[in-house]
Amino acid sequence: MTQHVHTNTSLWKNTLAARPGPGPDPHAEQRERLRTSYTELRRKAAVLLEENARSMPDFTVHDISHVDALWETADLVCGDAVTLNPAEAYVLGCAFVLHDAAMGTAAYGTTVPEALGEKRWRDLVSLAYYEQEGCWPERGELEEPPAEIAEACVATAIRETHAEQAKRLVDQPWRSSTGNEIHLIDEVQLREWYGPLTGDLAASHWWPVDRLAREFRHSIGSLPWQPSEWIIEPLKLACILRLADATQVDSRRAPSFLFSLRRPRGVSREHWRFQEHISRPYRNGDRVTYSSLRPFPPQDATSWWLALEYLRGIDRELKAVDALLHDLGRDRLAARAVAGVDSPERFAELFRAQDWRPIDATVKVSDIPSLVGTLGGRQLYGDEPEVALRELVQNAQDAVLARQTLQPDFPLGQVEVRLTETDGDWCLEVRDSGTGMDEETLVHGLLDFGTSGWSSTSVRNRLPGLADGGFRPSGRFGIGFFSVFLLGDEVELTTRRYDASLADARRLTFHGPSHRPLLTPVPGQGWVPEGTTVRVRLAKSPYASDGLFHRTDDERLAQLAQRLVLENAVPIHTWEPGASGPEILPPFSLDSGSREEVFDRLYPPQAVKGRAGEEKVRLQMRDDFVSRATEVCDDKGRRVGLAMLWSSLNHQGQRDHPGVVTVNGFLSDTSLAFAGYLTGQPSRASRDKAALVATRDQMRRWIHGQTRRLRDAGLFDDSLQMELAYTLHCASAPLSDDIAFAWSAQGVLRLSDVPAWAERHDDIFLCFGWPLIWQSRPPAVRHPMSGEPVRLPDNCLVICQYGTTSPLTEVFPYAANRDSAYEFARDHPTVSWQKVWWRLSSSLYGPFIRALCEVWSCTLESLLAPLERRDWSDSIDVDGERLGPVPGYHLRRPTSA
Repeated sequence: MTQHVHTNTSLWKNTLAARPGPGPDPHAEQRERLRTSYTELRRKAAVLLEENARSMPDFTVHDISHVDALWETADLVCGDAVTLNPAEAYVLGCAFVLHDAAMGTAAYGTTVPEALGEKRWRDLVSLAYYEQEGCWPERGELEEPPAEIAEACVATAIRETHAEQAKRLVDQPWRSSTGNEIHLIDEVQLREWYGPLTGDLAASHWWPVDRLAREFRHSIGSLPWQPSEWIIEPLKLACILRLADATQVDSRRAPSFLFSLRRPRGVSREHWRFQEHISRPYRNGDRVTYSSLRPFPPQDATSWWLALEYLRGIDRELKAVDALLHDLGRDRLAARAVAGVDSPERFAELFRAQDWRPIDATVKVSDIPSLVGTLGGRQLYGDEPEVALRELVQNAQDAVLARQTLQPDFPLGQVEVRLTETDGDWCLEVRDSGTGMDEETLVHGLLDFGTSGWSSTSVRNRLPGLADGGFRPSGRFGIGFFSVFLLGDEVELTTRRYDASLADARRLTFHGPSHRPLLTPVPGQGWVPEGTTVRVRLAKSPYASDGLFHRTDDERLAQLAQRLVLENAVPIHTWEPGASGPEILPPFSLDSGSREEVFDRLYPPQAVKGRAGEEKVRLQMRDDFVSRATEVCDDKGRRVGLAMLWSSLNHQGQRDHPGVVTVNGFLSDTSLAFAGYLTGQPSRASRDKAALVATRDQMRRWIHGQTRRLRDAGLFDDSLQMELAYTLHCASAPLSDDIAFAWSAQGVLRLSDVPAWAERHDDIFLCFGWPLIWQSRPPAVRHPMSGEPVRLPDNCLVICQYGTTSPLTEVFPYAANRDSAYEFARDHPTVSWQKVWWRLSSSLYGPFIRALCEVWSCTLESLLAPLERRDWSDSIDVDGERLGPVPGYHLRRPTSA
């Protein structure tokens, strides 16, 4: 492409070019003045655009060749339907130059973070960190982000702000080496007269289409030295710029040699790959037609699909602009759609696929309300109505904390939870005094199922400064609000943004998640407080067997809130039905509370009368917890748990005091394997299960410390050893020699006992359970129906390995300690002895079989291969014929080693 290709376009020739012909041009001087100004602007901008490529090498070409090509695509989209006068062509050409001139750091006159502003930059870093790490950054990480995140943020900032920065370039001066000011448009009158409009037009290519009509409603008259008919229609120019830029996609934007030099990465690479395939577009009727220069092989299938989606985006732009001009009664442009993008099959006629066939098999959601109705309630959260209260309180607390971040002088906010009854109808209401929502956030944030509003760019841009103030929201998956439909279908949400007027308050009414909600202004002149109120009509009484209170002991809202909210940063006021005042759950932090405070928050005293005995037991456990609980700390020394490994009350028939796994201070999971709390992070959207924040090594240190405390306290008896054996084995690998893990006719067995016990037998039978059952308190094997003790044969052994899972066993997965030398057998098509050993090696059977091989001086193969030949079908009669055959493994001492 030649340097001055724009001068060959019809648009240039009909407006700014010198007029050839027999007669004089009456406006030659005016035309020359505009042409000279544009040429000088183009010359300076060429240098700036070239500099931009240095800071954004992954972006496709945005140099002066792209600017020149816009004159061509403007011809393409205008055709003969729309004409321009020289003044319009000049302003449009200047906007061509400026619209992408800020696609690099050189255009900012300072660093991108400084240009963006400290608040917006830290918000951007916060989002990038969250997307990459899955958690919000600390203050130090905001101030000095990792290089990879900082680089990504610069690229994002430039992409999101280059349009607004382009608007400023008209008036932005640069200093020469002698201190003189340099402007892109030299002539003061042209810069002052046309500069603001040129800047707005340059920025407008990044705006929503509907905004064009609002911003460019009025025409602009000519300058005194121009003909009076040189009137500028800004809306027309904005539409031409928008479509000329959108349609300028071809191989000139992604030269193959430049691709090999820059080696773009990630999504940018795929953009390069498909654009280097595209020939120049042409118009056939009102359709812009693109085609590929060469076919796409299978390895470029991703680029082919990206090309289709990209051109579909251009098609949407063309149709949106055409609809706007049509509805406003303005002259429509010639180009109104893109050819071939309606289906992959038709697109493949223009963009050939070599050795593969495009099939539009992407996942589609044709009925979004139905999907939300399915996933937003019981299908996701199960039949647990209290989950809805947890999610609503979490959202409310986030909103209050966000407001306190944005308004440091805002008095301490609160969350209110009310339960009311009117004529048999029960309603639950959760109200906060937080940020509230404007209509845009309400529609495109709250109702965007699956997108967490606090982590969206739009919300952060509308509330700048959240990250700078240290705000770290609890919400993550963007579906929490929809859990409200667990409680009932009739839901009303009223909200007013904290800095908005009463007229901006909005009400959103739902009749179930599968129906479209109704958005209305709040009628009348009633007072709508700042913040958000969610009110739901309960489908069933909260006192029903499966109602809101079914997991509480005293059927009170205050107890339910305290069960769900284990730590909170703002006060939570709960109002019982008919109460004259609230009960207040004060702010509390688990990671800084004393052992006594943590215990009382996790296991508060019961408010129900007549339970003095239970309180006595609770206080007994409290003393136990204070003496034995130890911290779990992360790599930075922060507490991420305070717990004891075992509760001495587990087998006293008293009320359970299970350990709690918290996610952002809210209840996620419980376990009887420990007492206290461990911090987790959600492993699925319903958040009823969580993966512990602590690493395997950190949990291993905690378990070893807890074991020492149990020994020192004289609590580590045979029963407890057998209950904890599998957990300790997974944490230690292998199990310590002095811990009971099995039951034989002679009683409990430890690994240290195995050599002497095995030496006395030439054959051993490992029982696999049913129809035997074993218990730990006291250790025994019993008949499953009668519960009577069963005496095992002398050579039988039952390894007592709990099969239940807990957060602790998930930290130490079953397969983690398998014998790696036999991993090759994992995919054996048959149940070979190597495959069985690979599976057993990480369990408590592993150390026993290894010890047996050592005592009998035999190999694994000689011990296990006979089982394979017998098809793993051994059994033995235990205690006569009362039980029937008991399955297991019959292990025999090999006759020769």
